Amino acid sequence: MVIMDVIYNIFDRLYTMTAFSDIVADPTFIVMYLLAFGLLYLGIVKKYEPLLLIPIAFGVLIANFPGGDMGVIQADSQGFVTLPDGTKEIIWDMPLHKIAHELGLMNFIYYMLIKTGLLPPIIFMGVGALTDFGPMLRNLKLAIFGAAAQMGIFSVLIVSILVGFTPQEAASLGIIGGADGPTAIFTTIKLAPHLLGPIAIAAYSYMALVPVIIPLVVKCFCTKQELMINMKEQDKLYPNNTEIRNLRVLKIIFPIAVTTIVALFVPTAVPLVGMLMFGNLIKEVGASTSRLYDVAANSIMNTATIFLGLSVGATMTAKAFLNVQTLGIVAGGFCAFALSIASGIFMVKIWNIFAKKKINPLIGATGLSAVPMASRVCNEISTKYDPKNHVLNYCMASNIAGVVGSAVAAGVLISFLG
Repeated sequence: MVIMDVIYNIFDRLYTMTAFSDIVADPTFIVMYLLAFGLLYLGIVKKYEPLLLIPIAFGVLIANFPGGDMGVIQADSQGFVTLPDGTKEIIWDMPLHKIAHELGLMNFIYYMLIKTGLLPPIIFMGVGALTDFGPMLRNLKLAIFGAAAQMGIFSVLIVSILVGFTPQEAASLGIIGGADGPTAIFTTIKLAPHLLGPIAIAAYSYMALVPVIIPLVVKCFCTKQELMINMKEQDKLYPNNTEIRNLRVLKIIFPIAVTTIVALFVPTAVPLVGMLMFGNLIKEVGASTSRLYDVAANSIMNTATIFLGLSVGATMTAKAFLNVQTLGIVAGGFCAFALSIASGIFMVKIWNIFAKKKINPLIGATGLSAVPMASRVCNEISTKYDPKNHVLNYCMASNIAGVVGSAVAAGVLISFLG
């Protein structure tokens, strides 16, 4: 009998040592595992933004193993976090080494790099280094559709306030419609830091699902005749009279001019727009800054993406995600995303009523910040109807304008509500 008790105690301790006992006690962990596996499938098999979705999905997976201490513990609106021993401390009063010791690796990365607002501007610098503003500068009037697509942000903001969110929470929810993860994170840090986890997850998830969402919205609001508008034929019928004599000089002046104008009118947008334009400037200057460009576009950008993806995924614990508010944010984020696409499409439709030179509504659908995936998706839709109708360069004009537009929109929201 004594031997049986000893054997039972050994197996009982082995069982409680594993994660199985916690999973049996709280089966909601299984839901999070299935979600993580689903996101990994989309990133690995479907190749939907794998550079973003795979780190995020793996972050979700490792955060939801009980006892692993890899889940991010969100501070409340007063900045308090609950330590493992049950006591509460203000996170900003805790030194980094204590955060690492008491709360684990992911909390250390999250509060050092994400919550401080460091990584979003760094990623914007990398995005700028990888961006070519040439398509937009050659088709500058198409940039208006990038601005129109921001209507989804403000529409969802108003609706969110009406259903009970605070203005700051509503702004953070609405910014998901800009389809720009760093912008959503930066805005939420400033306005509603307690919602950072679900908003970041929603923003990056919908960015990854651009190949699914854009075709769905386009199918709802565009006719086959509209989608077959050939932009090259329109250029031949109505040629552009404005000639750019020295595009290289213009591409160098452009980031300097944009930064100056934004800094004067929307100073709160400078951390994002300024870093975006700096990254682009060191790219366009050429050989004399090639080493800076290489670091910004590759090693810094890739490192920042890894830490951002893992730590954002780690915020998605069962406790933080499986509640009414978070699910409402995910639903609201989808509406913001879809409305942004629809706003760009309807702006094109209005344009085509009054203009002789018609524009394919797919160009309006790319007024998001999801560069260049949104443009590639719309080009694929266009070539399905006409294999010779390539609209990629035209879509990029609107797409790139959407990057700047969402950052400026974020600055406006922070100015008014911060």
